[in-house]
Amino acid sequence: MTVAIVTDSGSDLTPALLAEHKIRQVPLTVSFAESNFLSPDELSPEDFWKRISSPGAPFPHTSTPSAGQFRQAYEELFAQGAEAIVSVHLSETLSSTIKSAEMAKAMLPGKQIEIVDSRSASMAVGALALHGARMAAAGARAAAIAEALRQRRQRVTLFVALETLEYLRKGGRISSAEATIGGLLAIKPIITVEEGIVVTADKPRTRSKAHERVIELLTDRAAEEVHVLYSPPVDEGAFREALVAHMPKPAPKLVTSQVLGPVIGSHIGPGAYGAVLVRAE
Repeated sequence: MTVAIVTDSGSDLTPALLAEHKIRQVPLTVSFAESNFLSPDELSPEDFWKRISSPGAPFPHTSTPSAGQFRQAYEELFAQGAEAIVSVHLSETLSSTIKSAEMAKAMLPGKQIEIVDSRSASMAVGALALHGARMAAAGARAAAIAEALRQRRQRVTLFVALETLEYLRKGGRISSAEATIGGLLAIKPIITVEEGIVVTADKPRTRSKAHERVIELLTDRAAEEVHVLYSPPVDEGAFREALVAHMPKPAPKLVTSQVLGPVIGSHIGPGAYGAVLVRAE
């Protein structure tokens, strides 16, 4: 059976990874005031970070793909020879993207479409999509892939150190009170996602302590995969080197680095760094 893998642009998968693993991406929209962009089709990460850092730039907002966008993607994949689809997406508690995917599935009765809630974001979605693509390439059936990804997501975690909570506040992902307290204390918060909910894992008071703490959280046990995430102006190479040096044995099989894309970047802001891990069994 030929199984196609679909994800959304909240996965932060690079064009190279999408092409290499033949993953179809459905874009979310990123808006600056009256200007709307399908991301990253019409707004690359590089252009996004230039725009967001320009003086007086309006605050970015994101919106989910329509059911029609998903239906078009699914129909095209079936027309190209796919016999089934596994669609892996941003957590339902963070985005309505998965609801659009489910609506599109309902528009295509008789077609096998398995929809998987990652219960997370960024490369926590991307890591599941990559694993699904590897299983599909090896000949696994759609139902088996979907079940494997639902099991695997329990071993996927992320920790990201932020420069500010303001972007999460404006995006509605945390309360105004929490963001205000963080600002008053000048903390450098470290966030994670638990069952689809953004929570604060720790609240270091300085950048150096945040750097130490996020590495501690990411290296407390072995991992199969490590996907480093960052937003400008972070020195990704230095953080990646420090993180990998502290990883316990056995060393991870896969290490990648991704700049946060426009969708996740709209909620995280500049100066963030961290990683997504697939913990070892």
